Amino acid sequence: MDRFHIVIADDHALIRQGLRRIIQGVADLEVVGEAGDGNDLLSLLNTLTPHLVILDISMPNLRGIDAIRAIKANSPGVKILILTMHREYVHQALSTGADGYLLKEDADRDLFSAIENIRDGRIYLSPRLTNSLVKDRIHASASQPLSLREKGVLKLIAEGKSNKEIASLLVISIRTVESHRASILNKLKLKNTADLVKYAIQTGSL
Repeated sequence: MDRFHIVIADDHALIRQGLRRIIQGVADLEVVGEAGDGNDLLSLLNTLTPHLVILDISMPNLRGIDAIRAIKANSPGVKILILTMHREYVHQALSTGADGYLLKEDADRDLFSAIENIRDGRIYLSPRLTNSLVKDRIHASASQPLSLREKGVLKLIAEGKSNKEIASLLVISIRTVESHRASILNKLKLKNTADLVKYAIQTGSL
């Protein structure tokens, strides 16, 4: 397997050094650079093209969120794992383009899981954050509750049924199914079918 190149960006030298030692202990991972602030990180990425940047959200000179935007604009193929003590920026980081969000309190247990998930093209969230996001979705659906019909459509979507199959089972038109799907996504503030399936599993809608 090809070596997976990583850049670490954190304003605390001890954290950078600790992460480097941990990561370098894995045969197919290699730390190819470090940066202590956002501007240094962008300068480093002018000469390096790593597979992954591990980025603290609280960076001097250039905030982590702004660094995400700049990295994705200049090097869209570079993955970004936010590693932070702050929980409150998860929505903003992911919507800006981060590929993962790991709390520092979980790093000793979940760092390599986060790296491997992102390496395989998946989004990674700390388990504590996943639980809180599910609660957010439940709160969102409580403020805009799904109708009985929408709950039925959601269940069938989560079971992998196509729009055509759902229309046949519920004896409604495909256009009506599409309308229900759009309404469900809007009410739950989700983006796609994969998100709907995750929501249905996590909230017991199946």
